[in-house]
Amino acid sequence: MRIDAFDTLSPDQVADAARILREGFAHMPSGFHGPGEAEAEAASFLDDEDRSALAALDGERVLGWIGLVRTYSHAWELHPLVVDPAAQRRGVGTALVAALEARAAAAGVLTLYLGTDDDYGGTSLFGQDLFPGVAERIAGLTETARGHAVAFYRRLGYEVVGLVPDANGPGRPDILMAKRLSPTPSA
Repeated sequence: MRIDAFDTLSPDQVADAARILREGFAHMPSGFHGPGEAEAEAASFLDDEDRSALAALDGERVLGWIGLVRTYSHAWELHPLVVDPAAQRRGVGTALVAALEARAAAAGVLTLYLGTDDDYGGTSLFGQDLFPGVAERIAGLTETARGHAVAFYRRLGYEVVGLVPDANGPGRPDILMAKRLSPTPSA
């Protein structure tokens, strides 16, 4: 497996990346289900100067990809991470995250952050009214469905830093996670 910049992919490989995005998020109601949604999202990482992405390849076959969005001067968003369902649980996602972290750290980024929606029942927060006391709910967060991204990112050192209640409809929160990439910065 090798990891290449997304902008070096052929048009067919970008189309495959869009397919992987659609299939990888098929279980989520907020996934890329509409005509052209996944293709537009993949293309945004080629057309928008504040976005870039990396792809994991086996020969010429796209196994998965990861994007970053330059949002703050010292904190960037990891969005999205998707691995072809046929290639999952083989280290592809972990390798992509490590490559993105190295790239961001080399650019002076201190923190990577992400949102991992629970709009299908993957965590103990699904279906809950998180108000009042939103911050207190973080401590009780558990994964309830195997494969929710919270567990994956926790294994890689990300921690829950916030919640956006009802982001995807009543009882369907966005779980915000982040990881510091460098030693404690001086103020």
